[in-house]
Amino acid sequence: MAPTFNDENSLFNFVVKDGNGVKGMVDSGLIEVPGRYIQPPNQRINKQQAATAVPENMSIDISELDGPNHDQVVKAIAHAAETLGFFQVVNHGVPLELLDSLKVAAHQFFSQPPEKKAVYLKGVSPSPMVKYGTSFVPEIEKALEWKDYVSMVYTNDADALEFWPNECKEVALEYIKTSTKMVKRLLQALIGNLGLKLDDSRLETLLGLKMVNMNFYPTCPNPELTVGVGRHSDMGTLTVLLQDGIGGLYVKKGENSSPGNEEWIEIPPIDGALVINVGDMLQIVSNGRYKSAEHRVRTTSSASRVSVPIFNTPHPMAKIGPLPELVAQDGVARYREIVFQEYMNNFFGKAHEGKKSLDFASI
Repeated sequence: MAPTFNDENSLFNFVVKDGNGVKGMVDSGLIEVPGRYIQPPNQRINKQQAATAVPENMSIDISELDGPNHDQVVKAIAHAAETLGFFQVVNHGVPLELLDSLKVAAHQFFSQPPEKKAVYLKGVSPSPMVKYGTSFVPEIEKALEWKDYVSMVYTNDADALEFWPNECKEVALEYIKTSTKMVKRLLQALIGNLGLKLDDSRLETLLGLKMVNMNFYPTCPNPELTVGVGRHSDMGTLTVLLQDGIGGLYVKKGENSSPGNEEWIEIPPIDGALVINVGDMLQIVSNGRYKSAEHRVRTTSSASRVSVPIFNTPHPMAKIGPLPELVAQDGVARYREIVFQEYMNNFFGKAHEGKKSLDFASI
């Protein structure tokens, strides 16, 4: 007999505590979205009203950083980081076959029986570095997000191979390894554009912790009522995101648009490309010159979607603040120095609410 989802406690236990996730709910024969997943009208994503014309230079061939067009490529990267906080990269050095394997592995992990995934639930997972869950912080969210995920924190190769799920550990590890050089080059280009140069230890401080997620967005019977991920910016320095071909990622254009007058741009999947977005730490370090990208994800009734982000963040105990050289140039520090672990605690202690996470560090 299919479980009933009219009672909120029964739904929460089935989806969250027992580890069935949104996929388990959909697989039970769900024909309409339960009330707990219905978003307030102002949080819903109207596909028809979203802009589809992506600004110029948002797809960047970063292999040209090694050639005569180096300066133009740096300018394109910096312009994207200053405006939308987002761009896509091609010829990035991550093998295209690996990108395909990542999408296959994500589907393999989430297609397992619920009890196989539930071994990685918070509190029972064999390692604090691996967590399977659903939504963002379901215990405090008024409306839940239509998403299941598995999150894997990288410490070293041996721990990854021992504790990460067998269905995805090898490809996820290779994804981190093959993207690291690209991420460092992008950060060097962005900092260099500000007239500064970071030595290896300062780069390592900003990129020292890596976490790879596999996100699964099951088909939704009423996509117009739900969100896959609510509006937020990423807490780290730079995020690398693999989209599949289904689409559904939206980025907000402009920081200061008033509610009701916001423009959201749907980011079309480009085969073989990776999405890069600026996180809160890079906005802080650049004293506000680079903008973390506020973004969200819609659901769809046509097919289940996967995405695979790598969150490149500072070490937890790293102290992060605006670079002193930029404060001297600007004459003002727009953010206070914070310990990244404290920022993380604040970030994961609240439901998604746009870029309000940055208030924690604002002066």
